[in-house]
Order: sequence, then C-alpha cells, then structure tokens
Amino acid sequence: MPPRITPLVDPDAIPSSHRLAWLASGTDCVPLGSAFLRLFTKEGQTHLAELDVTVHPAERRQGVGTALLDAAIGAALRERRRAVVAQAPQGSPGSGFLAARGFREVLTLTYARLEPAGIDLGRITRIAEQPHPGYHLTAWTGVVPTELAVTYAASRCAMDDMPMGDTDYGTVVWDVERVVAAAEAIANRGDTLYTVAAVDASISAIVGFSELVLPGDGKGDGRKGDGQHYGTAVLPAHRGHGLGLWMKAKAILHAHGLHPELALLTDTAANNTPMLRVNDALGYRPTHTAVEYQLDL
Repeated sequence: MPPRITPLVDPDAIPSSHRLAWLASGTDCVPLGSAFLRLFTKEGQTHLAELDVTVHPAERRQGVGTALLDAAIGAALRERRRAVVAQAPQGSPGSGFLAARGFREVLTLTYARLEPAGIDLGRITRIAEQPHPGYHLTAWTGVVPTELAVTYAASRCAMDDMPMGDTDYGTVVWDVERVVAAAEAIANRGDTLYTVAAVDASISAIVGFSELVLPGDGKGDGRKGDGQHYGTAVLPAHRGHGLGLWMKAKAILHAHGLHPELALLTDTAANNTPMLRVNDALGYRPTHTAVEYQLDL
C-alpha cells in the first residue's frame, strides 16, 4: 500500500518566508516520514523554495520519500517556483535520493567545529585586540540598536557576492524591518543572536558583520548545546584588512565567556577560500561535507 500523505499546518512563518508541511503514514497511522517546503516571499527570492524530506531509516526504499517529494514539488509548481533546493550530507542516503530524482549538485559546503578544548584563548584574544587603523568594532545582543540599524541593514549586501556555486539563490534584499524580524525570530525560539560589526570610523558606518547564535538566554545558565555562526561578511571596498577574522575572534571570546563548555559550529562554501582560512586560523576543524542540490522546475 502506498503511504498516506497528509498536509499539515506549519506555524513556522517568518516575515521573509513560510513553510508547507506533509506527513507520511502507513495503514496503521504510524508516521513514516515528513516533508517541509519553505517558500521565500521577499523580493529577490520569490522564485525559490527549500525542501527538507525525512524518512525513518526502516521505511526507506518503499516509496515514502518519493510520495513526499511529489507532494512538495507539486506545491512548488502551484506556487510558480522555478527552483527547489535541498541539502544532504555527501555520500548519504539522502544525497543518493536527490540525485536519483533529478536534483543536480550546485554547491559543496564544509562544516567545521571549534571544541572548547581547542580554543586557544591567548591567540584569539590577540587577534581580537589587534588594532585595525580606521576601523573599530561594536557588538550587540538581540535586535540591532536603533542608531546602527540603517547602516547595518545596508552592510548586509556584503553577502550578495558570496560563493554560491550554481545555486539559483537570487538576492536577499535586506532592510531595517527584515534585520529586526530575523533577530526577533531567533529570540522567539529561545536562542540568542550576538552580532559583531566593523565600523568605518571615517563615516561612522557599519561595513562588515559576524553573527553568532547561542542556545538559551546567553546569560551563562549552563544550558548545553552548540553555538552556530550565521553570516560573516565584509563590504567589497573594505576587504583585505582582516576584518572578518577580527569580528569572528571577538564573537568567539564572547561565547566562551558566557558558556565555556560550548562548542561552536560554522559552515562555509568549499570554494570560499578566504573564509576557510579564517576558520582554520581560529581553530575550527572540518567535521563533514554536505551538498546543496537543486531541481529546476
């Protein structure tokens, strides 16, 4: 018997996107797998959807994943999306599943981890304290302060030329409303966003940023988990001054001061050589590789 596919109501809606969801179940109503399709709704990405399909290992190769995929792709077509992206660990069953169903490889990502025992506090402190003439660092927790919001939102375009391989990713258009909403979404799920920004002192404008999300309220409550670096980028005119390394070092010191037991995770496009060098210099060690796949509709 083919699995029963039931559409679900997914409450995970944010200002820039919303998700559709499906549950696959057997004749006895036991869940077999699920699919989520994130539909991006902001200017520059309305052509794109992001897919996540999960099937219980004992239920694979029985048509469950295919049925969920069919439901999701049908929805993407009805929503007039031209590209669906999905990610899977390199060499995993998920990777083989996507490739067999017409998805093509468009980007390779290197995941890396900084263990607490691997943090060289002396070296990272020296990096964070090294002067960078013409620039200074500022930092905040949660929503960007009002007086910094406009130049911070403008600095987000530093991500526009990040290596994305052949992914039809579009352009993320950032404004103050969007950066505030992103920070609030992280807070609403119980995590803490810490942002370090590089400021061009001559014009008092933010020209680079590095984001780190920490589990819990960020007050040293001892909650276990991993911290996760989000975006780190510098505007093109200000690259070559070591600002990315500088900002990321300050973020590491902040996290270690709050949660000395916390490991930190980062992921980087395999062809983003400058950021891979930054990660290596800070002590991050690769853990695995993932592949971004795309289906053109």
